[in-house]
Amino acid sequence: MFGRREQLVALVIAAAIVFGLGFKYAGTRAQPPDIPVIQRAEETGRAEIKVHVAGEVGAPGVYLVVQGARVQDVVELARPLASADLHAMNLAAPLQDGQRVVVPRTVSPDQDSETAAGVSGRADPRININTADRAELERLPGIGPALADRIIKYREQNGHFMSVEDLVKVSGIGEQRLEGLRDMATVY
Repeated sequence: MFGRREQLVALVIAAAIVFGLGFKYAGTRAQPPDIPVIQRAEETGRAEIKVHVAGEVGAPGVYLVVQGARVQDVVELARPLASADLHAMNLAAPLQDGQRVVVPRTVSPDQDSETAAGVSGRADPRININTADRAELERLPGIGPALADRIIKYREQNGHFMSVEDLVKVSGIGEQRLEGLRDMATVY
């Protein structure tokens, strides 16, 4: 009834249809990447937070990620540029709602130290009161060993500070001392 040529053409068409349907079906069944974005937050049931990413990234802006995400997660979403100095950042640090993550630029060896200080190293020269150790806290004006220990103890008992103003909850830090700390401390 059908010649060999017609059978071969029909077989090729059938194979193409089967392959096309299989490819389409496999594409719809592919698992989403394990990146903490809003779609995944709905699946995990975890709270969502907003984080602002700026600096040496291809897509700066505000990102919605699941609570518990790390700096590395949001930096990857923002696509770091080749000029980004990721080693100057703590990529393992947990993110907080409202946090601003600045990806610094790599400094070339021929740049002078004055220029380098403004571009590289720590993107934010302020001291993070949520992660600083005793020695770092003592670099803050008016904070000695005893107050540094009280800040750390408060943090261990009550969790992260939500703002620099929360330092007044630490015994020995009043409004006047807080005023001297506002520009030198951060919670991010």
